[in-house]
Amino acid sequence: MSGTGVALQYSRSAGRQPRLVLDPVIVMAVAGLLLAGLVMMTSASLNVAERATGDPFFHFERQLLSALLGCTLAGALLFVPVSAWQRFAPVLLVVSFLLLVAVLVPGIGHEVNGSRRWIRIGLLNFQPSELARWLLLTYVAVFAVRHQTELRSSAQGFFKPFAVLVIAAGLLLAEPDFGAAVVLCVAGTAVLFVAGARLRDFLLVAVLGAAALAFLAFASDYRLQRLTGFLDPWADPFRSGFQLTQSLIAIGRGEWLGVGLGSSIQKLFYLPEAHTDFVFAVLAEELGLLGVAAVVIAFLALVLRSLRLSRIAADAGMPLHACLAAGFGVWLGLQAFINIGVNMGLLPTKGLTLPFLSYGRSSMLVTLAWVGMLLRVHHEVAASGRSALPPEARQP
Repeated sequence: MSGTGVALQYSRSAGRQPRLVLDPVIVMAVAGLLLAGLVMMTSASLNVAERATGDPFFHFERQLLSALLGCTLAGALLFVPVSAWQRFAPVLLVVSFLLLVAVLVPGIGHEVNGSRRWIRIGLLNFQPSELARWLLLTYVAVFAVRHQTELRSSAQGFFKPFAVLVIAAGLLLAEPDFGAAVVLCVAGTAVLFVAGARLRDFLLVAVLGAAALAFLAFASDYRLQRLTGFLDPWADPFRSGFQLTQSLIAIGRGEWLGVGLGSSIQKLFYLPEAHTDFVFAVLAEELGLLGVAAVVIAFLALVLRSLRLSRIAADAGMPLHACLAAGFGVWLGLQAFINIGVNMGLLPTKGLTLPFLSYGRSSMLVTLAWVGMLLRVHHEVAASGRSALPPEARQP
């Protein structure tokens, strides 16, 4: 992954307009994950879709449309300067909280399986938390950079933006969406750390966060049961441990090379949410360790590339670009880690999708839009002439 290469080169020559500089590693990793996601989500959803709608490709058609719209949106955001996000930061904050509050309003929010996480827009079930998390992390990055001096010198500078994250997390918990709240707070704290927050403030929040998570876990019998059920799912394999036992059976059947694409047994109404939260288990069953390794490597490449871009932007004196790249990398890595960990029985069950792979139109649109922002960050860092990128990535 050394070097950045370019799909379109940037020219600083007189009379010529700057051309977009794209990172091929990011583009190829996203393309690979998208392709793998469409294939595996379709394989996992064929029987479910046929039983529910009579059309086995029902979910595939909608996921493909979302991917195409998401790629179009990413392409459009390639032409939105990072400075524009800085100018409209207050709007991002307002829109984020309006979305998180609206989903809790009876008659607007739509409840599924005991959670009020969706708003119906025509035939589309939109999940506001997906968009709100992206906008909130962007706002936190802008705020942290604008108040960098205060952030680096006082606890007040740290806890002002962190309070925004806590309030948003509270609204997410009211849905309830415990996993999304954790990802938001961790990714937001990482953005503040990259912006220059003091280590002692960072550690204090880590301790308080761990205490808060413990309190939330023990405050609810239902939540405690979900958090501890993964430790021994075979103790209650037909109730609290049902999802995990079926997931582990699927992963175990895959062995080295899998049972073959489309040949999963667990997706045949044994494994709940096989095309959403547990699509990774179907991937492991059908493609084995080889397929799992390919997907994990693609995620790892994308996360490490984002974090490397963040470091380069920081060295180039572009703190907002560094925060945005770090925010994406931490968010993507954490959400993928949690989803895969849940599928493998390493973490408690959470309703978090696997980016690019799980069925979810809101998730797909927002994730690809965020990729567009990330590619814009890469372009501006490369085009600045101040980065440590190789010369061939900056000029013809």
